[in-house]
Amino acid sequence: MADIHPAAIVHKNAELASDVKVGPFAIIEENVKIKSGADIRSSALIAEGTRIGKNVIVHHGAVIGTIPQDLKFGGEETLFEVGDNSEIREYSVLNRGTSNRGKSSVGENCFLMAYSHVAHDCIVGDNVILANGVQLGGHVTIGDYVIIGGLTAVHQFSYIGSHAFIGGGFRVVQDVPPYVLAAGEPLRYSGLNVVGLRRRGFSNESIRALQRCYRFLYRSKMNISQAVEKIKEEMEITSEVQNVFDFIEKSDRGMIR
Repeated sequence: MADIHPAAIVHKNAELASDVKVGPFAIIEENVKIKSGADIRSSALIAEGTRIGKNVIVHHGAVIGTIPQDLKFGGEETLFEVGDNSEIREYSVLNRGTSNRGKSSVGENCFLMAYSHVAHDCIVGDNVILANGVQLGGHVTIGDYVIIGGLTAVHQFSYIGSHAFIGGGFRVVQDVPPYVLAAGEPLRYSGLNVVGLRRRGFSNESIRALQRCYRFLYRSKMNISQAVEKIKEEMEITSEVQNVFDFIEKSDRGMIR
C-alpha cells in the first residue's frame, strides 16, 4: 500500500506502486502512473496523463503533466513522461504534449532545478541538468548529458546536441551542436566541452578528433557544407564526428556561429 499522507488527494484511478510516498497537500489526478520508489512531496501536482518512473523525486510545489500553453491544443489525450531516477525541484512546471508529438518527456537520471519549465512536445534526453529558471519553449529537443546554466531561455523548436554545455543567463535561438561550450549574446560557439567529455570517459583521441572537426566548422572561412566535405576528405570519421554530421543534417533552425 502506498504511503499517502491523509492531507493528500489521490484519484481512485491513479496507479501507484506499493512503496510510493505522497506528501501532504499533493494532488494526483486520474490517468497517472507512478512506479516503485517514487517520492511525491508536499503540494506537488501530478496531472492527468503523467507517467513517473522509478525512484523519481518530485519536490514541493512542482507541477507535472498539465495541459500545454498552446492555443492549438484541442484537449487531446497526451502524456508527460519522467524517466527513472530523475529529480524535479521546487516549483518547476512541466507541460504534456499536443497531437504534434503526443507527449513531452524528461529522460532518466535528470536533474531539473527550481522554477525550470519544460513546455509542450519537448523531448529531454538522459542525464540532463537544467539549472534554476531554465525555460524550454515548445518542441525543444535536448540530447543526453546536456547541461544548461540558470535563467537560460531556449527558443521553441531548438535542438541541443548531446554533451553540450550552455552558460547561464543566455538565449538559445539557434541549434547548439553536440560536445560544445556555448555562451555569449548572441549565443555562439566557445570551444569544446573538454572538461565534461573527460569526466565522461572520452579518450584523448576522440577529443582531439572533435577539436579538429570543430576547427573546420568554426575557425575556417568555409561554410558548413564546405567544412563537412573538408572533414570527410582529411579526417577519419569517428563515431563522435559522425554524430556531429547527423546533427547538422537534422538541424532546422541553423547552428549557432
